[in-house]
Amino acid sequence: MNHYLSRRSFISRTAMAGGAMLLSNSLLGQVKLAGANERVNLAGIGIGNRGGEIIKELYKTGLCNIVALCDVDMGAKQTQELIAMFPNVPRYQDFRKMFDEMGNQIDAVTVGTPDFAHFAITMMAMDLGKHVYVEKPMAQTFGEVELMMQKAKKFPKVVTQMGNQGHSEANYFQFKAWKDAGIIKDVTRIDAHMNMPRRWHSWDTNIKGFPAAETIPDTLDWELWQMQTLGHDYNKDFINGQWRCWFDFGMGALGDWGAHILDTAHEFLDLGLPTAVEAVSLDGHNSFFFPMSSTLKFRFAARKKMPALDINWYDGLDNLPPIPEGYGVSGLDPNIPPPSTGKIEPAKLNPGKIIYGKDLTFKGGSHASTLQIIPEEKAKEMASKLPQVPQTPSNHFANFLKACKGEEKTRSTFAIAGPLSQVFCLGVIAQRLNAKLAFDPVKKEVVNDKFAQALLVGPPPRKGWEQYYKV
Repeated sequence: MNHYLSRRSFISRTAMAGGAMLLSNSLLGQVKLAGANERVNLAGIGIGNRGGEIIKELYKTGLCNIVALCDVDMGAKQTQELIAMFPNVPRYQDFRKMFDEMGNQIDAVTVGTPDFAHFAITMMAMDLGKHVYVEKPMAQTFGEVELMMQKAKKFPKVVTQMGNQGHSEANYFQFKAWKDAGIIKDVTRIDAHMNMPRRWHSWDTNIKGFPAAETIPDTLDWELWQMQTLGHDYNKDFINGQWRCWFDFGMGALGDWGAHILDTAHEFLDLGLPTAVEAVSLDGHNSFFFPMSSTLKFRFAARKKMPALDINWYDGLDNLPPIPEGYGVSGLDPNIPPPSTGKIEPAKLNPGKIIYGKDLTFKGGSHASTLQIIPEEKAKEMASKLPQVPQTPSNHFANFLKACKGEEKTRSTFAIAGPLSQVFCLGVIAQRLNAKLAFDPVKKEVVNDKFAQALLVGPPPRKGWEQYYKV
């Protein structure tokens, strides 16, 4: 990673194919849509913690059968609930073996693994014609997201959905209706905030290296857990959600919450990719894990008849955005799923955003939370002018499964979720390098920092994982 990786070398690397289990041409892209009276045959990959919750939500719709379960640690405490729910379903530790043995019995898969582990599983699933529900963010690197979008475009019959579940709820339909009606217009600034406690907030930022090696649990395949990433010694602070803390494995608060806070603004304001990303302020910056607090600025160019727009991102316990007069109370969406560490801890300001238009200012929460016009006097004045907002025909999970049956279109396809995820990838690079990046959104290149440009792709994959970087 001490050399410059140009876009040309990025593209050439994606043409590589190596390692085991190359797919035969006869298997590629064979997509099956479940019939009107059929359930979708679903395999769950990553069945503990959030991965398990996704599988339960999909099963709850009554639209799928759970036909296989896969996890790198089937003996872990967090996998036992799903195993008990589906005791007769075949279990696998390696997703490649599952596809090899059961590929013809699987219509769709869920990918509820850590951020860095989404990529290879999703690429193989799409190659095999399997519909994919991938937890947010889509992948850990800008380049991996790019390849996932290209693969989805190659196989247009494969249904894709990223797991930002609020993108099928009230906020989605309200934002679209208000934008179409001209209520939300001429937006020039959005302040997004996530100020809840994070797992790394008690850690020492004077860290000199990764934590010491510990004994690997007997039930865990540590090499497979690491997937295509460079090797790390096992430590308990890498697994069970702790992976989110580390630059090598996760995407911090931005990758975790950004897709629940900024998804509708990104889609309906046609933001695409930014022209600049700046680490405005980082408290506790270090080379290993995320800062104690971060203020980031994303600049987006003017689009169609919409003006240029800045997104300011604030995370950290005491790192709050400016609060406009008449803001009122900060609500918390009751449907936010709790983290694996327990219930959601209170914050000085609950996760959300403040949207500044030319004539109106809005406050909103995360996930399904709807927008409110502020101050209250202005909201009352506008009440009679607001359009009717349609009801959601299906939640995010049913939307995916109905799309697998050909009955709906998914709302967070890779074409929609990909650029959103890439925005967060750029933000994480700015956090990691404590840098101000100039970005060409057409060429998809960092134009002022060679090391940041290299991080768009990241290190070459470990031997045996190169094949997934081929579209």
